[in-house]
Amino acid sequence: MFFRILRDFVGVLVFILNGNAHYQQREKLPQNESYILIAPHRSWIDPIYLALGAKPKDFAFMAKKELFKNPIFGWIIRKANAFPVDRLNPGPSAIKTPVKILKEGKLSLVMFPTGTRHSAELKGGAPTIAKLSGVPMVPAVYQGPLTFKDLLKRKKIVVRFGDPIYVDRKTRLTKESLAVIEKDVQAAFDQLDREIDPTYRYEYK
Repeated sequence: MFFRILRDFVGVLVFILNGNAHYQQREKLPQNESYILIAPHRSWIDPIYLALGAKPKDFAFMAKKELFKNPIFGWIIRKANAFPVDRLNPGPSAIKTPVKILKEGKLSLVMFPTGTRHSAELKGGAPTIAKLSGVPMVPAVYQGPLTFKDLLKRKKIVVRFGDPIYVDRKTRLTKESLAVIEKDVQAAFDQLDREIDPTYRYEYK
């Protein structure tokens, strides 16, 4: 309930501030099952628009543990279904917690396989969680303002969703098989970017 209230409030706020968001291929989103919405992390803005574009689905989020240190902000994001992850020493809970959430079937999960907006390197967490929970990964990309200043300039925002990617539960996740899945995920991101804008390039800093 709190997640939906917060999402609706933020949705109204960003509409007032920008009002130029476009969501493409929403029909690709599974309707009757939980899933992992995966995207390259490009700005603090993209989680907001991913959640707005995938309405009415409710989501959980992985968030770096440092964000929970502030008591007020930590309380808000916990109530909004975020859970802390130690990015340096993730531990078993980084897999067990989202798998449990997805198996319960009430929430889907937003994940950024690169883990940070300063990296293009894909990690293996999403395929592992997808396999153990039995849900698909749905690729998405965000193209639009990367700063609050540009958001206020009402620059166009596009979120485009792609075809679900399934990880067979019988698949043994070796280094080689993970590399194949990660290649498929990156190819999906690249294709979605090209479909929005063939000239688009994001520079990781």
